[in-house]
Amino acid sequence: MLKEKITAALAGGASSASEGTAAIKDDLYLGVNGDWLKTAKIPDDKPTTGGFADLADNIEKTLMKDFGEMLDGSVEPNNVLLANFIAYYQLAADYDARDQAGFEPVKPLLAKISALNGYADLQKQLVSFAKEGVGSIFGIGVAPDMKDTKHNVLWAESPSLILPDTTYYADGNEAAPKLLTVFRSMMMKLLAQAGFEEAEATTILDQTIALDAKFAAHEKSSEEMADYPKQYNPQTIAEFGTHSTVLDLAAYVNDALAGRANKVIVSDPKFYDAVNEIVTADNFAEVKSWLIVSAVRNAASTLTDDARVISGEYSRALSGSKAAFNPQKGAFYLAYHQFRMVVGDYYARKYFGAKAKADVMKMVHRMINVYKQRLTNNDWLSESTRKQAVVKLDTLIPNVGYPDKINPLYAQYVVKSAADGGTLFENAARFHAIAVQNNFDEIDHEVDRTMWQDMDPAMVNAYYDPSSNIIVFPAAILQAPFYSLKQTASENFGGIGAVIAHEISHAFDNNGAQFDEYGNMHDWWEEKDLAHFKELTQAMIDEFDGLELAGSKVNGKLVVSENVADQGGLSCALEAAKEDADFSAQEFFKNWGKVWCMKASVEYQQLLLSIDVHAPAKLRANVQAQNLDDFYTAFDVKEGDGMWLAPEKRVHIW
Repeated sequence: MLKEKITAALAGGASSASEGTAAIKDDLYLGVNGDWLKTAKIPDDKPTTGGFADLADNIEKTLMKDFGEMLDGSVEPNNVLLANFIAYYQLAADYDARDQAGFEPVKPLLAKISALNGYADLQKQLVSFAKEGVGSIFGIGVAPDMKDTKHNVLWAESPSLILPDTTYYADGNEAAPKLLTVFRSMMMKLLAQAGFEEAEATTILDQTIALDAKFAAHEKSSEEMADYPKQYNPQTIAEFGTHSTVLDLAAYVNDALAGRANKVIVSDPKFYDAVNEIVTADNFAEVKSWLIVSAVRNAASTLTDDARVISGEYSRALSGSKAAFNPQKGAFYLAYHQFRMVVGDYYARKYFGAKAKADVMKMVHRMINVYKQRLTNNDWLSESTRKQAVVKLDTLIPNVGYPDKINPLYAQYVVKSAADGGTLFENAARFHAIAVQNNFDEIDHEVDRTMWQDMDPAMVNAYYDPSSNIIVFPAAILQAPFYSLKQTASENFGGIGAVIAHEISHAFDNNGAQFDEYGNMHDWWEEKDLAHFKELTQAMIDEFDGLELAGSKVNGKLVVSENVADQGGLSCALEAAKEDADFSAQEFFKNWGKVWCMKASVEYQQLLLSIDVHAPAKLRANVQAQNLDDFYTAFDVKEGDGMWLAPEKRVHIW
């Protein structure tokens, strides 16, 4: 929740392109995917298309068909969790009832905010607002302690901004005023539907945007937040309470956690050190307006169909999507996001085979063994660092396909039907309150390292969690072009093999290298080893920094962790693939190029360049291949070819 996980990028995919060696010598990505890119069409309701997106679209169609049969009663859900998902989906899809209710379900909450007369009133509502979906300037939540990952601890984070990143607020940023205009237009429509007169709504938005700018001036950028160890800033409850003179933040966390927390980890101290400049006795009106906008924006997707469409205008402007989801798809995704592990479990158990799971698990262990050999034979790590790295590798927990158990939280999501007076908004608000309270209650529990937290089995992605030292490969990504029993071993290693090794590599990237085998953050590297490692990662930063795409440039520091993982992952997968008698380097690299195929709107590409810790897909495909000597041999790449990179400039870390 508060400490973002390191994940594989959501971008890429298959193509049926011309794969001529001559084209690949100049541009691997275009040589493999060029024909597809010429004809591919981005769906109006999506910002991108390509392998990752295509797999997700196919899963979407499959699940909507299956769940459609459950909605119309022709098929019965096979367990109580799935039955509650279907009941929630029915409420989401009943647009007649939603339109008839209008904004009435959220008005009592808005009235509660409107009745606030000062910070003393707000103090009494801080915890309830956090549970009721209003949002909070002082977001708190429970997550593992970075230095004691067996136990949970309270974290405090800074508020989300309207614009995607603090860099958008810099003078001269051309996108910012256009985006704020879209945001203002969207919120004016929603506030009008909520019953606010135009003049009042205008004032509310003026004040909200003014407060948001103050937040941005004192928050970390995406680049700064990508340095995970620097998020660890422990404070006592009393120390945390000193950040504000108009609100008692110590009382706030004690109320929320019933006095069970003894410290707070502040992920963005830059913000909290400036709270007294941001939230003052003189600007309560701005705070109140911010709460109103937050509440209306959060509720809109569960109200009328018109509100659902309007509430997506800003995100569509950010991503470049041309249209909102149609009503049925909108209802499906709203229900899916509420019951994601239930839906994912259904998908994986029905469509992911045990044979494929066993085969992929074998690949995982092969990758681990390759990495272990590399670490053992490493010529720049000292013996003590090398041994501890192998211990971390031996302790790594792989998860493939789907988890053995689903979080018990989902059993608490019992839907109150329309027949019993339940509305979509009421159920969503109640489930949000349950989830928040459940998270607060985790303060008393030991961390369960076997529980999947960040991705469900129907998500086309993968991740490594440094706080648990686990890698997770959901069933959804274990399909062609990443993996198929029908593909050659070389193709599979160039696809899912590289993804598996990528996630393993995160245990030793610039962030993961600072956490031990149990996910605890401490310095286990010899000083000289760490110094050399930083030199290598700086080379990776330099290799990508300033590369141009979509009218913008890559920030090498923002994407360094993922690039280090790509480099280690691709090189280790290549080494494993070469162990097979029928190894084909061309098949390996061609499939590596295929999995990153993506066609996206310019807006979406520019957004990712600003906030995503992954490099653009095309650059991931090309630059990492350029770093490997075997690529040059496979395609007879020579100086003067577009893919040529001088040997001394090729970056090798793992």
